[in-house]
Amino acid sequence: MKRIVGNQDRYEFIVDPGQALRRGRLLDAMLASERVPRPRAVTRATHSAMNKTDDQYQFEAARLLNLRR
Repeated sequence: MKRIVGNQDRYEFIVDPGQALRRGRLLDAMLASERVPRPRAVTRATHSAMNKTDDQYQFEAARLLNLRR
């Protein structure tokens, strides 16, 4: 399947494994810099409290991503 995005010709799949690995590492590095840190501990809470924490985490991640634009 071929998709045209912007001025570059882009394909859905990269056939060359080496090129795909390099592209994946580049994308991983870009996304890692935008990650919101999560606490590294065991937490016990109600389901609704965990949902609130997860919503707050997603909100912070979206805020960081949207500030870069």
